[in-house]
Amino acid sequence: MSKFIWQQSDWPTFKWNSARLLSALGECRQHQGRLLGAIKALGVEATLQAQAEALVQEAVTTSEIEDVRLAPDAVRSSVARRLGLPDAGLAKSDRAIEGLVDVLLDASRNFGTPLDKERLFGWHAALFPSGYSGLKKINVGQWRPADEPMRVVSGPIGKERVHFVAPAGDMVAHEMERFFIWWNQSLGALDGLLRAGLAHLFFVTIHPFQDGNGRIARALTDLAMAQDEQSGTRCYSLSAQLRSERLEYYAALEAAQRGTTDVTAWLEWFFGAFTKALEGSGAAVDKALTMRDFWQRLSGKEINARQRKILNRLLETKPKGFEGGLSNKNYRAVTKASQATATRDLAQLVEWGALKRSGEGRSVRYEIVLDLDG
Repeated sequence: MSKFIWQQSDWPTFKWNSARLLSALGECRQHQGRLLGAIKALGVEATLQAQAEALVQEAVTTSEIEDVRLAPDAVRSSVARRLGLPDAGLAKSDRAIEGLVDVLLDASRNFGTPLDKERLFGWHAALFPSGYSGLKKINVGQWRPADEPMRVVSGPIGKERVHFVAPAGDMVAHEMERFFIWWNQSLGALDGLLRAGLAHLFFVTIHPFQDGNGRIARALTDLAMAQDEQSGTRCYSLSAQLRSERLEYYAALEAAQRGTTDVTAWLEWFFGAFTKALEGSGAAVDKALTMRDFWQRLSGKEINARQRKILNRLLETKPKGFEGGLSNKNYRAVTKASQATATRDLAQLVEWGALKRSGEGRSVRYEIVLDLDG
């Protein structure tokens, strides 16, 4: 049986072919530079909106990669509160969502804070506030048990395919000490993008926790990129791209973990995925600009708290908005207004050009107008 990467005699001394990586790394850097330039031109409020959108994407998709489904509206609520954005009309989040958002924000904002086991234990505890992963009780905020094997398998019982076997539990503490040493020594000594790709592979290979290793590995990648960019503002989501290429992502990891410590192929794949993530950041930036322009159009209007609550919900959840469209009835349900007040509020928003009305009688519905041509 072939050795896994951590069983190689020169583990964890990674090697790569710089000439092969030059083109992919250069393309990634070009997209990164363009995005950072675009963010500077956004302005404070629009940048915050773009960051919020990217953070929601990151939280939802990093969980989906592990088959954990989060309600996007609940994630938006948690993100909005932490970034100081309006959260009226959004669903309330639970402790697990709050914990995940805390981890992602800590990784991006506190990039100058030292990385050690206590910080990772805190991240792990935040991901599993109940002490359970599904129905299974796990060791939260500590390395996996010394006597517990860690394998990545697929297929039905009796016909499982073993994709990867991690170092034994009694090796984890030593392996993580080596990881922390490498993390500190590589900062500033390696290209930041290359370091992020290596950190991702290094951590996932050790697989130090009973669960949550993938989510923490991706948070560590965010931390490495924040250190590279020297910025806590993230307007793109790598996890969203990895989610869209989940099978390829797992295949690239498996190939690297079953190979030697020459990880050129893994880094090529990682740079390609990162480039696509940066290209995809345009959606978050566009949404931020749309929201900025929408509120600028309404500047000077005396918008009341009820109206602002509805507009925020429509902006955050478009194109879904309300099931069947916004009506007088669900306006009242959300704002607790009387029918007369709801009618007056909606008519005012139509007059100001924030909403447009369609239908007659009980079929009247209202749609948000995001531009003057809407």
